[in-house]
Amino acid sequence: MDACGLQCPGPILKLYKKVQEINTGDVITVKATDYGFTSDVQAWADRTGNKLISLGSEDGIITAKIQKGSEKKPIIGTSTATQDKTMVIFSGDLDKAIAGFIIANGAVSMGHKVTMFFTFWGLNILRKSNPPKVKKTLIEKMFGFMMPRGPKKLTLSKMHMAGMGTAMIKGIMKKKNVSSLEELIQIAMDNGVKIEACQMSMDLMGIQKDELIDGIEVVGVATFIHASDDSNATLFI
Repeated sequence: MDACGLQCPGPILKLYKKVQEINTGDVITVKATDYGFTSDVQAWADRTGNKLISLGSEDGIITAKIQKGSEKKPIIGTSTATQDKTMVIFSGDLDKAIAGFIIANGAVSMGHKVTMFFTFWGLNILRKSNPPKVKKTLIEKMFGFMMPRGPKKLTLSKMHMAGMGTAMIKGIMKKKNVSSLEELIQIAMDNGVKIEACQMSMDLMGIQKDELIDGIEVVGVATFIHASDDSNATLFI
């Protein structure tokens, strides 16, 4: 499997999908150029119950051989906790949104169930670029005008520099073959990440469900707390 040129979490996600296609006991050889893959593949194999047979690097190419196992490695320290992960996405900053989805996609690649709960400014990440016309009050229209509409309009939390910094980081991401935020969102949804929008925050900020990208579930806080009760880690971003 060739994962050269892909940046985190690309190589691990590609490996995760490929392993699902092969039989138990089969061996897959992976080549990657992302240096972080060196440690990631060891952690991934250890946690998912697969066996890392060999790992080496030559001329900048990392080569790993993995044998597909039949069972996931049991969680140490408890017999009741799951490997589920929950995340509260409060920030609407581009860099923080990217980090959140990279973590979510990485967790999914390791076999974890992931729930992302978007509230307040984080809801702007889920807005459509060209939403349908919906009836709103004057205040709701003002909120909608002032807030960024979707992932393409988000700005950096630092060094935005009137748009120059944000444009630069997007250019660097493209050059380094890092998935855009829009791509990371779609990858997460395709891999089963559960994305929830806070109904209360939507009401306060005048955002209606039709304005959100397709596939989003609108819920209350109790739904998220129920998911977090079944997880072994909750991140606040």
